[in-house]
Amino acid sequence: MEHPHQARPTVAEIDGRALAGNFAELARVAGPRVEILPVVKSDAYGHGLVLVARVLRDAGAEGFAVATTAEGEALRAAGVSGAVVVLGGVYPAEHARVVEARLTPVLWEAETATTLAAAARAAGRVVPVHVKVDTGMRRLGVAPNETRALFAALARIDGITVEGLLTHFSNAESVGTAETACQLAVFERLVRELEAARLRPRWVHAANSAATLAAPEAHFDLVRPGLALYGVYPAGALKSRARLQPVMRFVTRIVALRTIATGSAVSYGGTFVAARPSRIATLPVGYADGYPRALSGCGEVVIQGTRAPVAGRVCMDQTMIDVTDVPGAALGDEVVLWGEALPVDEVAARAGTIPYELLARVGARVPRVVV
Repeated sequence: MEHPHQARPTVAEIDGRALAGNFAELARVAGPRVEILPVVKSDAYGHGLVLVARVLRDAGAEGFAVATTAEGEALRAAGVSGAVVVLGGVYPAEHARVVEARLTPVLWEAETATTLAAAARAAGRVVPVHVKVDTGMRRLGVAPNETRALFAALARIDGITVEGLLTHFSNAESVGTAETACQLAVFERLVRELEAARLRPRWVHAANSAATLAAPEAHFDLVRPGLALYGVYPAGALKSRARLQPVMRFVTRIVALRTIATGSAVSYGGTFVAARPSRIATLPVGYADGYPRALSGCGEVVIQGTRAPVAGRVCMDQTMIDVTDVPGAALGDEVVLWGEALPVDEVAARAGTIPYELLARVGARVPRVVV
């Protein structure tokens, strides 16, 4: 697709129809009694926070999950009015801003609730919160055996109201592990205890993308899909669970072409040395744009439907590719960095990482364009 008003041709194309379709498909999988809380943290996994939120709002999303207060404020500034749950917690210096933006912070101890409540009372408001339980991730959350005491303490604090209870699975790729089963059992037991004590909040949630797709017993009141929303399966075994479409297509164009002789070196350090007379194309994309340096000498791109290897080291702002076997390669030709026939999970594997990281690290200077 042409982008006539974009001088630099490195663009992340965002397929709005695919995004809305993935949301609908995940809602189908979750079932009619389960809400979808789209996770749009880290700039919507690199897809563009406001852009994605607006598409999903129009598709029926009534709330969103972010990682930070600033992300929540950005949604409010863009006119998003539904619930915004701040999964990463909030810091004391942010509490007045949390109240002002009407965000829903996640917390796991009473001290945060006390200072939040003071900020809420000063503004004449009540802040809704979700309580996080650490069932085995060992990252954030109250211990299961301390949860009832925390609920009792929160009930005595004016200015907050507990609307949710959540946990987070330590395996993001599969739900068929002993660790996940143990976490779920601990959480289910806690939910039953809170129900018996009439302390169960309105929203109970645990499911990430993998659990949304494959573990109905973990759905509770709502699910929190992230990666799956963007059309990437957490694991290949989950592809039979839903029909998802990739949302991002990361593309650029050839801006320089040169023929080099046998024995000529390419890029920093001369790690690529031509074994034959070769055609080398330069692309205006590098690791500052989120195209990882780890793809140096091992990455591939697609041009005119043909794969071409990365030639030498990926630079900060440019990358060279060997188009000797693409005889029609020309200046201005589109080059697919990932998307379509070159899935982002394959590119991530070549770079020795995971698709989450590649998507989330697409640089701020790369325009996100809805197609």
